[in-house]
Amino acid sequence: MAERSTAAVDVADNSDETSLTAQADQSTADGVAKNRERDTDSDEVQESTRTDGPGKTSPPELHSGHKLARRYRLEECVTRLDGFSSWRAVDEKLRRAVGVHILPADHSRARSVLAAARSSALLGDPRFVQVLDAVEENDLVYVVHEWLPDATELTALLAAGPLEPYDAYQMVSQISSAMAAAHREGLAHLRLNPNAVLRTSTGQWRIRGLAVNAALRGVASDTPQRTDTEAIGALLYAALTQRWPYESDAYGLSGLPKDIGLIAPDQVRAGVHRGLSELSMRALANDGATASRHESPCTTPEELVKAIGEMPRIRPPEPAFTAPPEYQRTAYQQGAYGRQAPHPGATQPVPTPPPPLQSRTGKALKWAVSALLIAALGLGSWQLADALMDQGGKSDDPGQTQTNDGNDKSPKKPPSGKPITISGARDFDPFGDQTEKPSDIGKVYDSSSATYWQTDFYLSADFGRLKPGVGIILDLGKTQQVGKVTVTFVGNTSVQLRSASADAGSEPTSFDAYRKVAEGTGTTVELKPGKSLKSRYLLVWLTDLPIQADDGKWRGRVADIKVTS
Repeated sequence: MAERSTAAVDVADNSDETSLTAQADQSTADGVAKNRERDTDSDEVQESTRTDGPGKTSPPELHSGHKLARRYRLEECVTRLDGFSSWRAVDEKLRRAVGVHILPADHSRARSVLAAARSSALLGDPRFVQVLDAVEENDLVYVVHEWLPDATELTALLAAGPLEPYDAYQMVSQISSAMAAAHREGLAHLRLNPNAVLRTSTGQWRIRGLAVNAALRGVASDTPQRTDTEAIGALLYAALTQRWPYESDAYGLSGLPKDIGLIAPDQVRAGVHRGLSELSMRALANDGATASRHESPCTTPEELVKAIGEMPRIRPPEPAFTAPPEYQRTAYQQGAYGRQAPHPGATQPVPTPPPPLQSRTGKALKWAVSALLIAALGLGSWQLADALMDQGGKSDDPGQTQTNDGNDKSPKKPPSGKPITISGARDFDPFGDQTEKPSDIGKVYDSSSATYWQTDFYLSADFGRLKPGVGIILDLGKTQQVGKVTVTFVGNTSVQLRSASADAGSEPTSFDAYRKVAEGTGTTVELKPGKSLKSRYLLVWLTDLPIQADDGKWRGRVADIKVTS
């Protein structure tokens, strides 16, 4: 069996039929299976051959090369358990890799799997691995989903060590907000574990198996929000400590020592961020396990999102500067080109170079350069004196007079607004990983159109369908009357001007706190609010990317921003 891809579906639980059936009939306290998941395909195949349990159906005989719906060609089996199998496949119509779950149509969970897959597909949230198709055909039920070859499971990331505080903060923030959105639509995950959480090459965190993974294994819960919230707390705990917050080992992580109970991450490992440690305990708290210093427990993803928003924002680490290697002169530059190699052990005399420009030709060259310099100085002085005399003659001409006639009919330019100094700016990426090239943000108001701030790259002009946009928050220092904001782009760009309320005491961090006051498209866009606008904080919000590089990726670039009253 080929080696697993990091984007494969999560592998089977390390449990027999009896425990799987029991899990299907009761709610778990910690929201995820505590048994360690299997690491080999051979064990999964052995497990799948049992058919003695109630409601179990032998999986269909499928093989690599089998084609579903004359479109999906199966390539590699990554899971085979409990009557269903999961495959890496190829969509020959769209020429892309996909994942496929397959089970017999008469399987006891076939109806619930189809219902879960169709509900998940309707959500359409890019923070989840998308369900592309859910079909019953030829006595089979199969669910097709995205395959992310450039994504890495949290399990693999934690195998190398705990995450940095900024990465852990981004992970829990994005996962919590995604699950809060799913629960608002009535969808739960119930199997949110390190195998179900992926980080893409762009730094975005995504969740796979929403509703579907639980339906495949018959997992249910009477308190789905509490189950998913505690699972997020377990993910954060593992990210901070590289330990699983229960006594049993799981997902390649060691459990906590027995008989000591649930202890805070900063007591397990030195140097853990205090705020994140307390946040994980608030999500994990049950039966009074929370220490007295912690605040009230978070029982829903929505409460967890609110708690994260109340935390001080964790900034990304400063990029480390690596000194370039010392310049090594080539043999030609060192004067060794064309010389015979010295005999080993022989001492070679070092020739003394002659003094520069001491030959007859060198002396002639020096005199010639000196003469040219003297001639150039004389010519320049003569031209300067002539220009000054000509200017003086024009100013003394009595026929030249200036009048200030009140009846002058010449057109006058309307007075323009006074420039407003931008006291600060920062990148704004509320729907992604919370950061977008912050090191270059000062280039948007340095009064130079030769420099620019640019976004990360995306696979299409609409940000790869991952987010509605990114932007820049401008701080004007105080609440002022804003008449116009002029933005210069590199490339034709669609942009909105959004404004925080005039009485905002501090910089809002929520996208909804900024209302749209103007919009436009072009390379130099003048954004004029339709009504009188007073504000301190403005948001320049890019909604479409103009630049497609040679590699087929898209970026937005802001060269200059000016604000006038």
